[in-house]
Amino acid sequence: MKYGFIGAGNMGSAIAKSLIRSTDDIVLSDRSGKAKVLAEELNIKYDTNEFIANNCEYIFLGVKPYMLKDVVKPLKDILNKRKPVVVSMLAGVNIKDIEEHLDTPIIRIMPNTPTAIGKGVIPYCINDQVTEEKLNIWLQDMKYCGLLDSLEEKLIDAASALSGSGPAYVYELIEAMADGAVLCGMPRAKAYKYASYTLLGSASMQLETNLHPGVLKDQVTSPGGSTIEGLRVLEENGFRGTIINCIKAAYDKNKKLK
Repeated sequence: MKYGFIGAGNMGSAIAKSLIRSTDDIVLSDRSGKAKVLAEELNIKYDTNEFIANNCEYIFLGVKPYMLKDVVKPLKDILNKRKPVVVSMLAGVNIKDIEEHLDTPIIRIMPNTPTAIGKGVIPYCINDQVTEEKLNIWLQDMKYCGLLDSLEEKLIDAASALSGSGPAYVYELIEAMADGAVLCGMPRAKAYKYASYTLLGSASMQLETNLHPGVLKDQVTSPGGSTIEGLRVLEENGFRGTIINCIKAAYDKNKKLK
């Protein structure tokens, strides 16, 4: 088979849901059996780690970082003999850490949950055993997942803190913005919709115009108006500093996850 997922939690499931638009030659496995429900939903195969190790060309590792050794140990001989491409989603685990257990082509990625709807951000790096042909096949099949971007491995933990954890911060912002509108009398359902569309439109505008965010901010901010009054409150309460510290805290935690 072409693709196997050893561990299909939030990240693995998100990728599988978009990858199936390229191929249904996919098999899932996990410890709990929860992935069996997803396999039935997507009409794909559910089997064991051993089956995946013996049969798949590309194998996604989606387990917790501390589980790496225990999961790989019984599969090591099979994988080192067959040499499938192992695609690691393990936060904080470097390629060299995986190479201590496996002698096989390795792609390291750090996806986020919007991958499930084709709007993900997936930075990736590779070891020297990944051929251009194998990488291009993988990139072509993954095209429905969102943005796939080659990144130096030393920057993967920073990307994880930004785009990997970032959706949680965005959802928190959407909820807070909606709460503010509800405080002002807007119905909650409309408040959520307006907040979400505002973030979607603003992000799309920055991407399409490629203008500096500060320039776009100034285009909304009239002298003496309500927007600058709101920005004043954000500045007084350390909004930008809090976001910066938030990303740094997630980055520091990623470095400790091995």
